[in-house]
Amino acid sequence: MKRKQRIFIVMSKQKAETECTSDHSEYKILVTDKGPYLVFGKPPLAVQHIVPNEVGESWCFEQGTEFSTKDEPTALCRCGASKSRPYCDGSHTTHHWKPKITARPESILDDVEITSGERLTLTDNPKYCVFARFCDAGGGVWAATETSFDDTSHRQAIRQASLCPSSRLMIWGNDSDQPFEQPYKPSLGLIEDDALNVSGGLWVRGGIAIERENGVVYEVRNRAVLCRCGESANKPYCDGSHAALHWRDELESETEEKA
Repeated sequence: MKRKQRIFIVMSKQKAETECTSDHSEYKILVTDKGPYLVFGKPPLAVQHIVPNEVGESWCFEQGTEFSTKDEPTALCRCGASKSRPYCDGSHTTHHWKPKITARPESILDDVEITSGERLTLTDNPKYCVFARFCDAGGGVWAATETSFDDTSHRQAIRQASLCPSSRLMIWGNDSDQPFEQPYKPSLGLIEDDALNVSGGLWVRGGIAIERENGVVYEVRNRAVLCRCGESANKPYCDGSHAALHWRDELESETEEKA
């Protein structure tokens, strides 16, 4: 209990340090109240497939089709009904969906659950789960964290937590005030979960700012995922609703047909 209290105090002091501190001010996503995401700065945009290992566990990402963001701004669908996916075509004006934005501008470290091991500490904010399932491989990231005195478990825990696209899971060395993070450049991913045959959220990487029309600014993160199916209860963030809905955007099949 003392270790958990110490770690939590350290993390509370270091909340700002979990953000991506590089200056990428030219990049921004404006979440319109009842319409699309407006993307500024022309970040790269591509499909990102969740690739399973030989036993069907989520294992890595593989890039697929690239899409243009040359328009300024680029309007990306967030209602899930556009016929011009991933772009907005105005379907949000007639489609029955839930545009209300409910997420508070909080830190990803607010209200986290903590799992501690001999060498590592895992922070877990379940409401940002996007059901990518990287955390399940090899017995789970929680067990790997608790047994991280073993080198194999240590590497496994860091890998799994770092692959969590939304930052729900973050992993820290017990002798460090900084989490392990992959050095993403500003970019956007359209997540495809081939194992479940569903499409996921908009993966926002590398410190791209996310703002609302009313001026609310969300925490700048190295990893975040925004809802694309229109049904998340934690908008603008994804909450995994696409998996329960079996939502598909058919992005690459449509691209192949047009080619």
